Amino acid sequence: MRGAGRALWVVGAIAVTATAAACGGGGDVQGGPNGVVRASWGDPQNPLEPANTNDVQGGKVLDMAFRGLKRYDPRTGEAKDMLAERIDTTDQRNYTVTVKKGWTFSNGEKVTASSFVDAWNYGALLDNKQKNAYFFEYIQGYDKVHPTSGRPTAKTLSGLRVKDPYTFTVRLTQKFSTWPDTLGYNAFAPLPRAFFTDHEAWVKKPIGNGPYLISSYTRGSVIKLRRRPGYPGPDAARNGGVDLRVYTDNNTAYTDLQAGNLDLVDDIPASQLPNVRADLGKRYINQPAGIIQTLAFPFYDKRWNGPNSAKLRTGISMAIDRRLITHQIFRDTRTPATDWTSPVLGPQGGYKPGLCGTACEYRPQEAKKMIDQGGGLPGGRMTISYNADTGSHREWVDAICHSVNNVLHNDRACVGNPVGTFADFRNQISDKRMKGPFRAGWQMDYPLIQNFLQPLYYTDASSNDGHWSDKRFDHLVDRANADSDSAQAITTFQDASRVLSGQMAAIPLWYQNGSAGYSDRIGNVALNPFSVPVYDQIKVS
Repeated sequence: MRGAGRALWVVGAIAVTATAAACGGGGDVQGGPNGVVRASWGDPQNPLEPANTNDVQGGKVLDMAFRGLKRYDPRTGEAKDMLAERIDTTDQRNYTVTVKKGWTFSNGEKVTASSFVDAWNYGALLDNKQKNAYFFEYIQGYDKVHPTSGRPTAKTLSGLRVKDPYTFTVRLTQKFSTWPDTLGYNAFAPLPRAFFTDHEAWVKKPIGNGPYLISSYTRGSVIKLRRRPGYPGPDAARNGGVDLRVYTDNNTAYTDLQAGNLDLVDDIPASQLPNVRADLGKRYINQPAGIIQTLAFPFYDKRWNGPNSAKLRTGISMAIDRRLITHQIFRDTRTPATDWTSPVLGPQGGYKPGLCGTACEYRPQEAKKMIDQGGGLPGGRMTISYNADTGSHREWVDAICHSVNNVLHNDRACVGNPVGTFADFRNQISDKRMKGPFRAGWQMDYPLIQNFLQPLYYTDASSNDGHWSDKRFDHLVDRANADSDSAQAITTFQDASRVLSGQMAAIPLWYQNGSAGYSDRIGNVALNPFSVPVYDQIKVS
């Protein structure tokens, strides 16, 4: 999801605007089961449509307001049935989905097979310009509703068929043995009829089927979610609601937490890491998460995509002292990356340390040689772009540039290029306006190695923001998806990772822990494997 890919791209939440800061206490600070949790947040790039949200901030809201066929266990990450009564297949290509009865949207409308089929058709159709359309690519007919060029020749996916009110069938273009496990991702959420009949009103105040309903949303300020009466799921909210307050500096959010104006911050600023344990004690959470930080490149710019550019990118990677940066800046809450996935997957999920090889090791002398062999930095200078409003990015970007500059013996060879807000940063990426490497964090959408590779590096994939393309990589991904033997599929995905290594399609930097701090007003606080707070389980004292 959610990344700068997906992603889920990773965006830590941030410092409060004057409007939000002024909210301070307010009428929702009472305790008990009706108490409201006050948490930091950052405005998402796009409206909160399930198929159009591929960033962490928007994903937080969708995770509270929607439930899909599957849900990822907040503790283990395992894909478990939620609205799916069952998903049957005999050949890993043709699936029959049975939807549980008794589920409704917050406006009272029943959730049926059509709620899913209509939502997926909408998400896939080119005309609707949904960021996550790519997730429907494996359903038959996608090439007709979302052609690579020209206008669509169909409005709906031929591979989707409603059999009865609570059953629909799906035909994929190839075998995809783990396809059911992807269905907990928000792009596959159901939608009510109001989404289609009065779309403008729905976008202003989305209607979902999850444990919270959206009470109000003021862009740039706050979104208020409240416990949904009569919610039929097993994960009903244990608090009265959550106010997600927009911050543009995570240091301010942390200060508000200490002052009692905020209950939850899920991104501890790097500058506070030396003090956070003393400040918060047991109310500080630091745990592994399915997150990786990388540097992406604009492959649409020929200066970064020439005949010897792989050597240039590899040399830059070898010039980065990951171990020093993760220790000094992040106090070991990050771990130097040696592949393009995450240790959270474990060996059974596809994590294999060392796939990046020496290219991800700090080797200053070899780095300079590789950069020179690659033609040197374009124009003798490199800028690293990042959003300045979240995640303490300035500190580590400056550190990377310092490391590269030391290798090249040139204090001006690399500089950071801060972009004011995450939304503006994402818009520049979407518009192909990057002139050099840029921050590209990825938070997994679901705990499969496929999710760390395909959405980011497959040709024209939804979060392939650098627009890298390699036919051998695409072929290996297709082959792995089609393999019914999960162990063999993982081996093939790892072979695809080796293609990434040979081309240095993106530079792996470090695996990121999830971090959070909370006030003594709330309890039962936990982060899921995606590093997102499990909001529905938080209790207000």
